[in-house]
Amino acid sequence: MKRFLLSFLLGWAVVAHSALAQDSGPLRIEITEGVIEPMPFAVPDFVPDSPAAGEVAAQIARVIAADLSGTGLFREIPAEAHIGRVGDFDAPVQFADWKAINAQALVTGAVSSSGGRVTVRFRVWDVFSGAELGNGLQFAGSVEGWRRMAHKVADAVYSRITGEGGYFDSRVVFVSESGPKNDRKKRLAIMDYDGANVQYLTDSAAIVLAPRFSPTGDRVLYTSFETGFPRIYVLDVGRVQRQVLETQEGTMSFAPRFAPDGNTVVFSLEQGGNTDIYTMDITNGQTLRLTSSPSIETAPSYSPDGSRIVFESDRSGTQQLYIMAASGGQAKRISFGQGRYGTPVWSPRGDLIAFTKQNKGRFHIGVMRTDGSEERLLTASFLDEGPTWAPNGRVIMFTRETKGARGEATLYTVDITGRNLRPVRTPGGASDPSWSPLQN
Repeated sequence: MKRFLLSFLLGWAVVAHSALAQDSGPLRIEITEGVIEPMPFAVPDFVPDSPAAGEVAAQIARVIAADLSGTGLFREIPAEAHIGRVGDFDAPVQFADWKAINAQALVTGAVSSSGGRVTVRFRVWDVFSGAELGNGLQFAGSVEGWRRMAHKVADAVYSRITGEGGYFDSRVVFVSESGPKNDRKKRLAIMDYDGANVQYLTDSAAIVLAPRFSPTGDRVLYTSFETGFPRIYVLDVGRVQRQVLETQEGTMSFAPRFAPDGNTVVFSLEQGGNTDIYTMDITNGQTLRLTSSPSIETAPSYSPDGSRIVFESDRSGTQQLYIMAASGGQAKRISFGQGRYGTPVWSPRGDLIAFTKQNKGRFHIGVMRTDGSEERLLTASFLDEGPTWAPNGRVIMFTRETKGARGEATLYTVDITGRNLRPVRTPGGASDPSWSPLQN
C-alpha cells in the first residue's frame, strides 16, 4: 500500500499543516488555505546509458527540478547535500541515504542517445516507504526536443504526487514588446511555458494585440492594425501561415477567442459607434450577432463545454462581467464588488472565472465562481491585466506593467490561492499572454 500522499484541498479556507512521515505512517500534506510547506525532493542527475547522453541527461534532470520547484509546492534538496548517488537506473535505491537528508520524494532516471534520438526513462519514489509511485515510464524524441521530454517527465511526477494534471509541457503565445514607450514595437512570439525557446511569429511592422490559442494549440487568433484598422487574423503556428477573418466593410473587429469546437470564433465588432459581440464560423464565414445593447460589449470567453459566454459590458454604467448563453439572449450580471471588471476568462475546469479588476487606483487579477460568488483578488499592482489559465486550471499568467518612463510590461504567474507570484523571463517586454493546452 502506498504511504506517500499529497492531499490537495485547494479551496478558499486558510490554515496549512504538514505531518512528517514516519515509517509507520503516511506522509500527508494538506492545504486548507493556500499555504503549504514545500515538500523536499531530490532529482539526482539522470544516468547516461550511452556515451553521447551525458550532458543532456544532466540538463533534463535540471529542467525537471526547476519545473517542480517553480510550483511552490516542492523544495529541491541541492546536489551538494546528497549522500547517495544513483549510478545505475536498475539498481536498488539506497533509501537510507535519502532519508538522512529528509528527501520525501525521489526522481531517478536514465537517458540514452543515438542517431539524433533521445530516450528518457524515469521513476518516482516515496522515500519513507520505499515504494514506487506508479510504474516507470519512458519518453522518446529528437535531441533538439530534450526540453519537451523533461517537461513531460515533470508533468508525470507532478500528477503522481498531487493527483492533478500537470502544465509544464505547454506553450505561451504573447506580444513581444521593444523600444521606447512612445514608439513601442509589438510582434507575436511563442515560447515554452517557462520562457525558453522563444520564436517570433510576426514582424514589428504593425501593432498586434490579444493573441489567443485554439483548443488544439495549432492556431492563434490575434488582432492586427496593419491596415490602419483592427482586423482579426488566424495564424497556423506550425507553418506560420495566416488568413484574415473578413467582416463588413467599415467595421472594426477585435478581442477574438476560439470556441471549444475550434471552428467558431467569438469577437467584438464596432459598427456605427456601437460595439457588440458576434460569432463567426471560420469554415464558411457565417456570422451571428449575440448582443444588441447600446453599450460596449467585449472580451468574450467560452465556458469549457461551449454552452455559455462570459464577457465585459458597461451596460450598467460601469464596466462589469456578464454571462449569457452561447447563442446569445438575456445576459446575467455576475460582478458586484467595488470597481470595474474586465478581461474575463473561463477556467479549463469550468469552476472559476479569472478577471482584471480596477479599484481605487490599483489593478488586480482575481477569480470568482461562475455565479459571481467567492471573489478572491490574487494580485495588486500599478497595472496587472489580461489573465490566462494554465491547462490544469491551477495557475494564472498575466501582464504586469511597471510605473515609470519606460513602463515596461512583464509576464507573471500566480496560483489560484494567491501564492507563488513569479516573473516569467522573456527577452524584453512582454504582454497579452495566452496559455496553450498540453501538447500532444
